[in-house]
Amino acid sequence: MATEIERKFLVLNDDWRRQAAPGARLRQGYLSSGAACSIRVRSAGDHAQLNIKSATLGVSRREYEYAIPVGDASELLDHFCDGPLIEKTRYAVEYAGHVWEVDVFEGDNAGLIVAEIELDSEDEVFEKPAWAGVEVSHDPRYYNVCLVKHPYKDWRP
Repeated sequence: MATEIERKFLVLNDDWRRQAAPGARLRQGYLSSGAACSIRVRSAGDHAQLNIKSATLGVSRREYEYAIPVGDASELLDHFCDGPLIEKTRYAVEYAGHVWEVDVFEGDNAGLIVAEIELDSEDEVFEKPAWAGVEVSHDPRYYNVCLVKHPYKDWRP
């Protein structure tokens, strides 16, 4: 069984950009999202994945990810996923021995910038960078699966 342990924070400013690797544009959509799990298709350049993630709230969730052909991902995104699709650019930022992923959202979710860190255990100690603000790991509004049906533009603080 695969488990993802991830903490999610809102980004306060652009200071992270000085340390960021070049970004990768992601396009993702959901084939299904229900009480038990979500099934996502993601395409990024010449890579694509099918992802199944438990619908539990919190920092620890079951997750399975499988590579699929990019052409298949494009067809699934264009014809089978609920819209609007999630479009964002993801940047990797190394900080204090961890790699943070900073997602800059576009479209209906423009203005939202979230930083995520994957951990080996829920109680793993890590240093939070100054540009990472309030934690939103337990707020479902910030889950990508929720941003499809309730985009940031409709509820942003």
